[in-house]
Amino acid sequence: MRESNYWLRVIKRTVVNVGSSEEIDWLIDESDQLRKILGSIVQKKMAQTIDPEHQN
Repeated sequence: MRESNYWLRVIKRTVVNVGSSEEIDWLIDESDQLRKILGSIVQKKMAQTIDPEHQN
């Protein structure tokens, strides 16, 4: 996810004819949201592994 976000930002800065800036901004925002969602899932699963009674 982090790498995808990085490349989207590179594209936004370097390529003019990729589409509208709004489209690239939307993709960057979606990438950020997915990274946060997946990061949260990983943290919860790791907490469950460490403390099996921590079931949320």
